[in-house]
Amino acid sequence: MHVVITGAGRGIGRTLADRFRARGDTLTGTARDGSEQVVLDVADPSQHADMAAQLEGQPVDLLICNAGVYLDKGQGIEGYPAEMWAQSFAINVTGVFLTVQALLPNLRAARGKVAILSSQMASHSRAPGGSYIYRASKAAALNLGRNLATDLRADGIAVGIYHPGWVKTDMGGPDAEITSDQATEGLIEQFDALSLDNTGCFETWDGRPHAY
Repeated sequence: MHVVITGAGRGIGRTLADRFRARGDTLTGTARDGSEQVVLDVADPSQHADMAAQLEGQPVDLLICNAGVYLDKGQGIEGYPAEMWAQSFAINVTGVFLTVQALLPNLRAARGKVAILSSQMASHSRAPGGSYIYRASKAAALNLGRNLATDLRADGIAVGIYHPGWVKTDMGGPDAEITSDQATEGLIEQFDALSLDNTGCFETWDGRPHAY
C-alpha cells in the first residue's frame, strides 16, 4: 500500500509515518523543511505542482492530510490578527484542498482513500470559547471533507475526517491526554476501516462517531 502523509516531519505525522513504514507499507512523507522525501509547504500551490510531478504515475492508496498549525493558542479576545487568520486558513483548509487536488490522479488510479485530520474543536456542539481561528479552520476542514466525500464517491474514493485526540506533541502540550503512539495506533485502525460505506464520517481516534 502506498501512503502519503503531509506534515510527516514531526508530531503525529512522524509517528504515523514510522508506523506505516514498520508494517511494510510504501510511505511518502512531506515536510516543509526537507526532512521527508517531498518538500511541501501545503499553502504553496507551486510546491503542490512539484509534488504532483514527483509522484506522477504512482497510485496512492491512502492520503493523510495531517499538516496543520495552531497559531492562535493563548490569544486573548483583543488579539487574533488578520494575518493569523489568513495563514491558518491557508494551511489548515486551503492546504488540504490543494493536496487532494494535486494527488487526485494518483488517488483515482488506486481508488484510494483520503483521511483528513481535523479536531474535536471543529464540532459545532462544543463551544467553550477561545481559539477562534483554530476552531474555525478545523470546522472548515471538516466541512471540506464532508463535501469531498460526496464528490469523490463516483471515483471510488472514500474520505474520512478524524479527531486525533488531545495528543502530547508540541501542539498538544505536555498536559494532553494521550501519547502519539496511542493516537496513531487508533487512527490507523480507523483509516484501514474507511470505505465507501462510511465515507464522510467524522470519528475519534478510537473509532467513536463524533458530534458535528
